[in-house]
Amino acid sequence: MARIIVITSGKGGVGKTTTSAALAMGLAQRGKRTVVIDFDVGLRNLDLIMGCERRVVYDFINVINGEANLNQALIRDKRCDNLYVLPASQTRDKDALTKEGVEQVLVELSHNHDFIVCDSPAGIEHGATMAMYFADDAIVVTNPEVSSVRDSDRMLGILSSRSRRAENNEEPIREYLLLTRYDPLRVVNGEMLSVEDVQEILSLKLLGVVPESKAVLTSSNSGIPVILDRESDAGQAYSDMVSRYLGDEVPHRFLHPEKKGFLSRLFRG
Repeated sequence: MARIIVITSGKGGVGKTTTSAALAMGLAQRGKRTVVIDFDVGLRNLDLIMGCERRVVYDFINVINGEANLNQALIRDKRCDNLYVLPASQTRDKDALTKEGVEQVLVELSHNHDFIVCDSPAGIEHGATMAMYFADDAIVVTNPEVSSVRDSDRMLGILSSRSRRAENNEEPIREYLLLTRYDPLRVVNGEMLSVEDVQEILSLKLLGVVPESKAVLTSSNSGIPVILDRESDAGQAYSDMVSRYLGDEVPHRFLHPEKKGFLSRLFRG
């Protein structure tokens, strides 16, 4: 059976869809048969970041409503045979996501996939609660700012009380922290929360720290998951994240300001 991972946050714009695409691609590249599902009905973006927007014919809601089967709706990634995308609908209401319908799709996908990555909308609206209800693991994505961390703290309470695992008194969802848009220099200058500050508030296992990077926007606009940009700090950070999730011991990088060389200091570069 597949492991179901929800990518969630309390606040929008923190990088959930970027993270969902990177995680799914990273798992698939490591030989894991993976599907990533867009739960943001009405405002789908995952297909854009995955570069498959022109190939969408049927979507998640079509499958739930019996208007198409999974084979018709799933889009295989052209770069990795192990990766599939199930897009959201742009025209339906979020209430079209029913608990029974979502469960049926997840059960069917579980038979022939190793991981199911659920790209959740922000906050606690219907699409978000549906995405997290069936989760085995949750990656809480937050920026190093007070409002983002506070909203993420609220999400942890919902994950621990409103999931299927909580209702059935099963082992709790495994929760991880991913810190995005991190700028060590701003942390040193007191303009941003540090990794330690965020961990002290949320008390989560740190899965990764993704530095602020222009590569994220460039990759998103190009329809290429940033994890494929091996030269960028962000791409390397997401690759490290996937390795850690799979159990590898990988030291954290990009936590401290880059030390400038002698010539840079000499010429104030």
